[in-house]
Amino acid sequence: MTDHPRIPLAGVIGSPIAHSRSPALHGFWLKRYGIKGHYVPLDIAQADLAEALRMLPKMGFVGANVTIPHKETVLRLADVVTDRAALIGAANTLIFRKDGKIHADNTDGAGFIANLRQHAPNWNPQAGPAAVFGAGGAARAVVAALIEVGVPEIRLANRTRTRAEVFRSDFGAKVTVHDWIHAGDMLEGAATVVNTTALGMTGKPDFRIPLDALAPGTLATDIVYTPLKTQFLIEAEEAGATVVDGLGMLLHQAAPGFERWFGQRPEVDEATRKAVLGA
Repeated sequence: MTDHPRIPLAGVIGSPIAHSRSPALHGFWLKRYGIKGHYVPLDIAQADLAEALRMLPKMGFVGANVTIPHKETVLRLADVVTDRAALIGAANTLIFRKDGKIHADNTDGAGFIANLRQHAPNWNPQAGPAAVFGAGGAARAVVAALIEVGVPEIRLANRTRTRAEVFRSDFGAKVTVHDWIHAGDMLEGAATVVNTTALGMTGKPDFRIPLDALAPGTLATDIVYTPLKTQFLIEAEEAGATVVDGLGMLLHQAAPGFERWFGQRPEVDEATRKAVLGA
């Protein structure tokens, strides 16, 4: 009897998870590179998460992506946590190691920067301050990444100011907190503008902050990708900004996990975007 190698399995853990584009993305890459492997949606309740993480490696899983509401919880359940995942306070990528340990990382910030570099190659993070709307988990990944690439100042506004204040204590003096009611003022002289809130997303309230102070040539990006071109991006483009939609962040944050699990660095290109948009 010949020994058959196990087919590597990976997936995305969340609840709910049926809406996720990740299975379409990883499925496209698996097919493109002719890899025998599978990537599946895993709807796992909070109460079952610890047990599931112990079971998945025994079932042939080599890793998983993690999304809402488990990104913070998995940090407590992992054996090894990268510095950036610890700083962000959330993980989106798990590797089930051969020694039985669970390795947790956060690739959201790296995906965010890779998306900007791909679609706005002339962007210079050191050219001036960044204005960031929102102070949730995604904002933590974005702010950590912006500081890492040399943005001199992060201007942050959140509807609940206290959440933004936490950023200042966690990320240091580069972060300045602004009241939500005056958030439009943060755009004065900003070189990079980022919406990390769900405002403007399909089915959510509109993004209503005035963009009058936005200078032509500023880079504006939204991490929302449904719709692909949000009202925020439409208005920013009308004001002369260079705009980058949020889909590329999803694609680029997925690449490191795919490489670790399946042994192939995937290319993020137009065909990849089309495959995910068609999902």
